[in-house]
Amino acid sequence: MSQQLPDVQATAPDVTVGLSRVGVTGVEKLVKIAREGKRPIVLMAEFEVFVDLPAWRKGADMSRNMEVIDEILEEATREEAHQTEEVVGDAAERLLEKHDYTTKAQVSMEAEFIRREQTPESDRETQHSVDIIASATATEKGTREEIGARVVGMTVCPCSQGMSVARAKQKLEDLDVDEGKITEFLDEIPQPGHSQRGHATLTVEANGDPDVDLNEIIDIARDSMSAHIYNLAKRPDEDHMTFESHSNAKFVEDCVRSMAEGVVDEFDQLEDDAVITMKQSNDESIHQHNAHAERVVEMATLREEVNGDH
Repeated sequence: MSQQLPDVQATAPDVTVGLSRVGVTGVEKLVKIAREGKRPIVLMAEFEVFVDLPAWRKGADMSRNMEVIDEILEEATREEAHQTEEVVGDAAERLLEKHDYTTKAQVSMEAEFIRREQTPESDRETQHSVDIIASATATEKGTREEIGARVVGMTVCPCSQGMSVARAKQKLEDLDVDEGKITEFLDEIPQPGHSQRGHATLTVEANGDPDVDLNEIIDIARDSMSAHIYNLAKRPDEDHMTFESHSNAKFVEDCVRSMAEGVVDEFDQLEDDAVITMKQSNDESIHQHNAHAERVVEMATLREEVNGDH
């Protein structure tokens, strides 16, 4: 009979300090999301899985833990789920049950999601990609789940555009163009401003499954920027995007506020303690730095601010 190997992980550490998160990252699994009357969507998802570690325990049995994690993720992803956040919520709850020394289990995942759409002018069928974000934290008090998306769009700087407007106005005045005609022209034809590729992130966290639709989250995030961008764009589509974005110039801060307005308009059913995370990052075209703005807020406070009740 072979001698049983010692369980070093269960011994006391030299430094008795507890750890907030111990686990694994980069775990890839296929996830199937059910659709009524349609084939399920199959996602290649990457998971991160963590538990907390008490001060009296040296380690989290990483090899054994990985076996448990793999088993849990296999169980959570084997059947079709109706919502992405169900997968991580189920996995987090199973993980908490399996570890008698932990008080909190966290599971998160990201996956690329492809949606079909039509180009705005040429009406060609194309696709655009979205990063789905889902996470769950399970404790003895229950499970909170988060669902959201990170999307790409286009923004135009209002400040840069304002300087172009002033330059155009001055030139037209120098050419003795009538003031009324100048105003009419500038109202009809948006002037140039430096454009950026924008990255909007919107997530909703709530007790249990958040009562929101992922596609609506994606639409709110995309609509918060100056214009949509498309994987396929013929010349009329390019002209449409250029005109639309310059007609709707937005600072990075404006994009976050547009998301806030969209969340309040579309998700009135959310509980007051739901947590909304809104982020906008713009890849600057005329600077070496990028611009960023964000807000994390409970739904009750967001309603008050958007509706002017604060």
